[in-house]
Amino acid sequence: MKDKKSRSIGKSISWRVLASCDTVLISYIITGSFAIAASIGSIEVLTKMILYYFHERAWNRFEFGRN
Repeated sequence: MKDKKSRSIGKSISWRVLASCDTVLISYIITGSFAIAASIGSIEVLTKMILYYFHERAWNRFEFGRN
């Protein structure tokens, strides 16, 4: 059974929210600047959401790990 594209989009968005919070927190700890941390987080949220979507769709082509 393959996932619908809308499911992949939903998973991409929910994962990016969580992962971007992590990126901003780590960036803040390293730089000590919330402005820099937010800049890093805002750039990576878009690029990684797009990458994750295509990664998810590629995995949908394989039966590996499915029952």
